[in-house]
Formats: sequence, structure tokens, C-alpha cells
Amino acid sequence: MEQTTVEQPKLLSKKDVVKAFWRWTFFSHANYNYERLQATGVVHAFSPILKKLYGKDEDEMKAALDRHMQFFNTEPSFGGPVLSMVIAMEEERASGADISDQTINGLKTGLMGPLAGIGDTLWQGTLIPILLSFTLPFGAQGNIFMGPVLFFALHWIIMTVLAYFLWIQGYEQGKEGIQKLMAGGRLSYIMTLSQTLGAIVIGSLAANFVKIATPLQVHLSGKESLSIQTDVLDSLVKGILPLGVTLLTYYLLKVKKFTPTKVLVIQIIGGAILAALGLVVNSL
Repeated sequence: MEQTTVEQPKLLSKKDVVKAFWRWTFFSHANYNYERLQATGVVHAFSPILKKLYGKDEDEMKAALDRHMQFFNTEPSFGGPVLSMVIAMEEERASGADISDQTINGLKTGLMGPLAGIGDTLWQGTLIPILLSFTLPFGAQGNIFMGPVLFFALHWIIMTVLAYFLWIQGYEQGKEGIQKLMAGGRLSYIMTLSQTLGAIVIGSLAANFVKIATPLQVHLSGKESLSIQTDVLDSLVKGILPLGVTLLTYYLLKVKKFTPTKVLVIQIIGGAILAALGLVVNSL
């Protein structure tokens, strides 16, 4: 005889799930700390859910709060489906399903890292460089609305729409849907494409906005002179000085683990010294 799976009754409405999404979106980092990282943000997002599921059972409510106060850290937008899946599991548990604390916490700890890696790659390595590529030129010209305002608006809209879609899918599809996505070759293809596109865009930004040249000249016999910039450096590699500054910045950040603030101070002081000595100029 075939075994039939009894579907658990729904205790939550879509409004409850959406409310949890907005609470997570705005408060995921409100109490970010080194002991539990985003755990308090998780509890804040889940509070209305847990009250509706376990509000009449004090012991279950305490247990729910305790299991969600465990260490948690992910990229908020792309890692959101982990939490919406947990909401579905909590709903099933409240309906009588045999789901243990270890199962719920195991899902959270098992998926928060991989989804955070995906989110950081697609968000910081792809989306932000692409948006900067066509809003930064306007900002450099002093156009506030087509520069920083447009960047903020597009970034917020794209990330919010995507995060909302993933959150709802996590609740409706459950852990099986996420596992199928991560197990397939399509995700690897998307990640490779995104990383490549992000690298290309960042390279084009560096080539267009890192402006540095040297005015040094070597005087030859008579009235002739040799320009170090145009006659030597540009003939070897066009834009070699901007490329060098970009690679040096990458080296300090990635290899030497300098903070962005420290790198910025080094660039300002170093640029001021070299400019005062007449070794470099802004090539704008």
C-alpha cells in the first residue's frame, strides 16, 4: 500500500510571513554583535510568528526563543530563504509534526554559509559594480539625482524585490527547493558568469576613474625631450600607472588585510607627497 503524506494545516497567513520579511529586512543588523551576530534580528523577525504559534504554551515559547537565539549569520537578502524555510518548519512543528530543535538549527547553520557566499558574490561583486558603472559618471559631474540618489534607489529596489521573492519561495518551496537549486549545475554557471561580469565591470571602472600620470621628462640633446608618460609608459602598457595603483590597493586590502580606511589614508598621504615632489599629477 502506498503511504500518503498528511499535509499539516496552515496556521500562518501570507500576511504573517510578509510581516516577518519586513522585520528581518530592516532589523537584521540592528543589534549585530560578536557573540550571536544576527540572532537577535532573527528573534525580532520571528516574534509575531512565534507568538501566534506558541503564545498559549509558555514552555514551547521559551524553547522557540532559545533555539533562535543561537549564533546565526548570513547575507540578509539571499540568506533570507533560510529563515522563511524555518518559519515553515515551525508551522509544521506547531501543527504536530515531529521536528526537533536540532533539525531546525541544523538547517539554519547548514545553509546560512553557502547562501551568504552566493549573496556576497552577486550583490557586492556584481550588482554594485554594474550600478556604479552608469551612475558614477553622473556623480562625478555633480549630478546628485542621477548619481548617488539613482544608485541608492536602484540598489534598494532590486535587492528588496529579489529578497522578497526568495523569502516567499523559501516558505513555499521549503528546503527541498533550495537543495535542488544548489545541487544543480545552473547555480555554478550563474555564479561563474556573475563573478566574471563583476570583474570586467570593476576593471572598466578602474580604467575610467583612476586618473594618475607623471609629468617627468628627460631632456635630450638640443631642445628635444622625452616624456616618461607618453613616450615610455604609454608605449609599454596604456594606463600602467592607474593599473598599478589599482593592483596596489587590491594587494593592501586582500593580502595585507588593511582596512579600507587605512588604505584610503595611505593613498591620500602618498598622493600628496608624490604630487608635492612633482612626480605625479591628476590626468583629468
